[in-house]
Amino acid sequence: KPKKKCFLEMKYDSGMFFTLNPSLCPPQYGSKDAGGVGHVPPGWDQWHALVGNSKYYNYTLSVNGKEEKHGDNYEKDYLTDLVLNRSLHFLEERSPNHPFFMMLCPPSPHSPWTAAPQYQQSFSDVRAPRNGSFNMPGKDKHWLLRQPANPMPNSSVEYLDNAYRGRWQTLLSVDDMVEQLIKKLDSIKELSNTYIFYTSDHGYHTGQFSLPIDKRQLYEFDIRIPLVVRGPGIKPKQTLQSPVLNIDLSMTILDIAGVNLSTVNMDGQSFLPQMAPSLRNGTERPFFLVEYTGEGHSSEDPSCPKLGPGLAECFPDCVCEDAFNNTYACVRALKDANLQYCEFADNEVSTCQNRWAVVDPTLS
Repeated sequence: KPKKKCFLEMKYDSGMFFTLNPSLCPPQYGSKDAGGVGHVPPGWDQWHALVGNSKYYNYTLSVNGKEEKHGDNYEKDYLTDLVLNRSLHFLEERSPNHPFFMMLCPPSPHSPWTAAPQYQQSFSDVRAPRNGSFNMPGKDKHWLLRQPANPMPNSSVEYLDNAYRGRWQTLLSVDDMVEQLIKKLDSIKELSNTYIFYTSDHGYHTGQFSLPIDKRQLYEFDIRIPLVVRGPGIKPKQTLQSPVLNIDLSMTILDIAGVNLSTVNMDGQSFLPQMAPSLRNGTERPFFLVEYTGEGHSSEDPSCPKLGPGLAECFPDCVCEDAFNNTYACVRALKDANLQYCEFADNEVSTCQNRWAVVDPTLS
């Protein structure tokens, strides 16, 4: 379904956009077919967008439509820190008489998991959690989850542990970013007047059902994301069980800005009524849709020729994370019962594939 509108087209009195987030600024951004680095979506006073997908060094930015190349010098080029430094400058230079909107998407914790020099030895004893469905067989799941060896070979476990550790290491720079931005907002006396959203674009699995690392399955570990919000009218230290989707973020921000949402032709709904009921009245959604269209290659993957064509994201141990028919649609319910119903776009029928199933959080 084509997107009617997204963050890239939002207009605020003063706005800064700095991203590599593929769901908001696709990996094709900056290519000739996508308009080149000169393409800047309307509505932004400052536009800093990564050309291509996640990198920490040796990347190219579109800075307000002009190409800006970067090398491998930590002080000048490390992308997470660059996002922070330019954000601090934006806050310093903005007019205090106008509201502002900043959207910041650092590369962390995307691969290649390049940590800042001071954090490269951190978490040396950390490994991926061994609870829930870690290293369990997917014997009653879609065929893609039945094909990994179980138990996983040591090489897969070592790889996913290194990935897990690397993600944590890169996120230490994000911790620094959050801390310094909050201090800056406090110093310019805007902290109590600012809504801060901290979230991600997808979940991630590390060893669940013996799949090493990826994000393309219908289970909780891949579809759930962190979401932390603070701001006026929101009581601290509360956890809400209301289901919220990524498509709700833009509607919520527009609601905060005072836009009449009945006039906005966009997907999603505001969750401001759930966060701050003293400010808005509203209801939560009783269920939501989970969809994915699988990707694969027309030829055999060199890492896994025995499984034939139609696969993608294969590891040397012949474990493939995606396929053309890893295509599904699910209805997820939380309000009255914790259930999920899914159907795959293939000819396989199993006892759990096409029915309502109770979601077991211990296997997420």
